[in-house]
Amino acid sequence: MLEIGSERIPLVADQEGVLRIAGTRVPLDAVIDLFDEGASPEEIVEQFDTLQLGDVYAVIGYYLHHRDEVIAHLSEEDRNAKVERQRIEARYSSRPLRERLRRIKEARKNLGA
Repeated sequence: MLEIGSERIPLVADQEGVLRIAGTRVPLDAVIDLFDEGASPEEIVEQFDTLQLGDVYAVIGYYLHHRDEVIAHLSEEDRNAKVERQRIEARYSSRPLRERLRRIKEARKNLGA
């Protein structure tokens, strides 16, 4: 649980540093996105049945009091995710496979002509 002064916020960071609602796999950004789109805490709980209504209220309250910090953290999560995705794509590029399939298709086409 995240503690800010006397506040206990039901947020935990996973191994990658992604903030999730404690006791669930629901990321903070999913709750914040729904809230920013106009969803009520009750509607958010309907979307994620593992969430507790009180936890959603606590997280939204924290977000409203610390908006700049939360947005900065979520932006950092996005940057880290993009870097990781690029690293994975570079390591496991599908270009050789696509090129091989293109050559096979072309060879088959030439055999039929």
